[in-house]
Amino acid sequence: MLHLIAEPPVSSTQFFGGSLLDHSEANAYRANFNRASFQFAHSLANHELFELPRLLELTRLMKSGDMYFNAGDVKEGQRWDAIAPTDLTIDEIIDRIETAGAWLLIKRAHRDPRYEKLLDEGLAEVQRFVGDKFPTRIKKSDALIFITSPNRVTPYHIDRECNFLMQIRGEKTICLQDRYDREVLPEREIENFWTIDNMNSAVFKEEYRSRATKYQLRPGTGVHIPVNAPHWVKNDGNISVTLALTFQFPDTALGNVYRWNHYLRKAGFTPTPPGRSKIRDFAKSWSMEAAMTTRRLLKRLRGKEQPR
Repeated sequence: MLHLIAEPPVSSTQFFGGSLLDHSEANAYRANFNRASFQFAHSLANHELFELPRLLELTRLMKSGDMYFNAGDVKEGQRWDAIAPTDLTIDEIIDRIETAGAWLLIKRAHRDPRYEKLLDEGLAEVQRFVGDKFPTRIKKSDALIFITSPNRVTPYHIDRECNFLMQIRGEKTICLQDRYDREVLPEREIENFWTIDNMNSAVFKEEYRSRATKYQLRPGTGVHIPVNAPHWVKNDGNISVTLALTFQFPDTALGNVYRWNHYLRKAGFTPTPPGRSKIRDFAKSWSMEAAMTTRRLLKRLRGKEQPR
């Protein structure tokens, strides 16, 4: 069994006047929010809630769909569906985390009120820093916890969430690409992400590796990841624990435009990317939302019409 000698727990009240985030960095939040990545400071370094025994306790509260884990040798450009499953249990993954080559994700950690408090406080502070650029309401927020073995790689991907990734224990390097670079991230890949496959649509391109911005994350540092910003992660030779405070925007317009463009491209057209025409984007978004609502309604009606 792995035994860790924990560093003294750090209370968030010891830094930044009781805040989770450094108020002196507010301008970076305001200037870059959901546009570009940037590094920031937080006060959760080596916090007692993120010691391995505590996290093992947390997994007991989770439902089966709240956790995802795998183990093995993974490359930056590897497809997620090509990562071999593991026979290890959650307990075994955490017990052998130093040697298992494992990547463990705990979703919805805020089922536990202690982690819910961190999620609510963190996003409230982000909202204050960002000001009126922050949405007045959000679709869904989530506290994600990553536990990673030494030297493990998290493959290249994009996400639908707006993410504030906070390193708690250990060190790792995250490489982030510009989400507006259409050589790195072509329109077709974004369309596929919103329509077909949200894990494998973004394709790693070795020739553009050098365009990525690298952030060396240490306990007490974090990085902002905008929606659909391509990235991959390489853990250092240590066990890593990371907290992600995430949320989804309530506006479905962008995703709906990309969905429409996917079907237009499939029909042989070259669709206009979003942002070029507000009228065209509105028409695509409205019609796609109407079509999806109708589809859900018909599916519900068909379910009620099934013979009993």
